[in-house]
Amino acid sequence: MHFRVGEIAEKCNVNKETIRYYERLGLIPEPNRTEKGYRMYSQQTVDRLIFIKRMQELGFTLNEIDKLLGVVDRDEAKCRDIYDFTVLKIEDIHRKIEDLKKIEQMLTDLKERCPENKNIYECPIIETLMKK
Repeated sequence: MHFRVGEIAEKCNVNKETIRYYERLGLIPEPNRTEKGYRMYSQQTVDRLIFIKRMQELGFTLNEIDKLLGVVDRDEAKCRDIYDFTVLKIEDIHRKIEDLKKIEQMLTDLKERCPENKNIYECPIIETLMKK
């Protein structure tokens, strides 16, 4: 089965321009065209787009997804490449978790500076953030 760009966009819940952008990046293959020039996408492209969107939801960048798809598309050394990719992503996630914990602590500290009367003109949070 083949789909036009509008159909695949609706099916994958993405914008038509997003699909064209992914084509330019090489994340999805260029589709075949009809005699009238309409792009016709395969079910494999639908599956690939769904995979890309799911990976983005999980926090992967398009660059990371491109690397991951590059590994998937090659036959040799898939396991080693996926393992290396996974190790690097885990390290990245741990850094982000530490950064988020620091931000949480900073916001908690700022919140505790607020007085009971929240209608006052001066805001201790803003004053604290504005200090050099």
